[in-house]
This record gives sequence, C-alpha cells and structure tokens, in this order.
Amino acid sequence: MGYPVILHLRGRRAVVVGGGKVAARKIRGLLEAGADVVMVAPEAEPELQALAAAGTIVWRIKTFAPSDLEGAFLVIAATNDDKVNEAVAQAAAPGQLLNVVDAPQRCDFHVPAVIRRGPLTIAVSTEGASPAVARRIRRELEDQYGEEYGPYLEFLQQARDIVLREVADPEGRKRLFQALAADSFRQSGRWGEEFSHLLAKEKERSSKKGRER
Repeated sequence: MGYPVILHLRGRRAVVVGGGKVAARKIRGLLEAGADVVMVAPEAEPELQALAAAGTIVWRIKTFAPSDLEGAFLVIAATNDDKVNEAVAQAAAPGQLLNVVDAPQRCDFHVPAVIRRGPLTIAVSTEGASPAVARRIRRELEDQYGEEYGPYLEFLQQARDIVLREVADPEGRKRLFQALAADSFRQSGRWGEEFSHLLAKEKERSSKKGRER
C-alpha cells in the first residue's frame, strides 16, 4: 500500500519521455502543478508541439539517452515501447521519482485520477490495479464537489488568515472554523456577510469573557 502525499513541483524539473496521448495527459497534470517540464521524443502530439512552440515546455526532439534525466526531480516514461520505458527506468538515479506507464511494479509513485477545485485537490488511486475504476470514482466525485468549491475555499483561506490574526482564543477560533466549514455556510452564498457577523459575535464573546475575569 502506498503512502499518499501532495508533491510540490513548482520550479522543479520533470522529464517526460514520450510524446503521445499518454505523455500529453501526464504533461498537462505536471503543468497544472507548476513543474518545469522537459519532453524527450522524436515526435509529439500537436497539442505538445504547440506547448513547446509557446515555450511552455522544453522539447528535446530526439530519442532517449540517459543524460536526458540529469537534473530531474521527477521522471515519467510514457512511450509505447517497453524497451525504451525500461531504459528510462534503468537510467533513473537514486532520489529521482520514477513512474513507468503500465508498469506499476517499476514505479516509485502512481498518478491518481484527480479533481481540482481551486485549492481543493481530490485524488483517487487504485495503486495501478484499475485506472478505469479510479476514473469512474473521480467522475462521481466531480458531481458531488462542483466548481463552487474553488471560490469557496479561496474565501476560506482569506477568512482563516483573518481569524488567526484577530481571534486569540483557541476555542473561539475552533468555533469559527467549524462554522465556516458547515454546508449551510457554503450553500448560503453570502460568505462575506455571514463571516463578518460570526467574527463580530466571537469578538464580543471574547471581550465579555475578558471583562468577567
């Protein structure tokens, strides 16, 4: 059983060997995470060619060589040639995170099916047993956690900063965080107005407690 983590890839080099549809899917995810992507492939999908032309990724138009992995934090072998994928696996250095498509036994990590709603990330993994099942569960969760969760969580981050700055009482903070996390608060849509009311109420409670001491 794997240990689930969220990797911070911003500014880190990710090398993807392959230029087909699978590589394109992997590269889209890496770009969303802010990785510096280097693609190694003699040919590539039009989508990937466009990304390279725009300077979004670096495309080394060549067959794979072990030197292509120098400086990589993360390596993905995503070709349809088992020999090339194995060569990538053999060339990966200790400490480089390796993923070989369709070869879970060769992987340091698996790429889950992912839902992103702003700061919210939901990942579903079957540890390579059935990516199709993971995708089905992801579709079900997409219906449950709609696009509104993005702006809602962005608001909560701002509200959290205010609570930590303006409410000293740990119990008061806890009450506010629980109130902001309630479905009824999210569904109201009047987040700013209701938060201001809750914050003022909590400050009054804290002030009253201080006068009684």
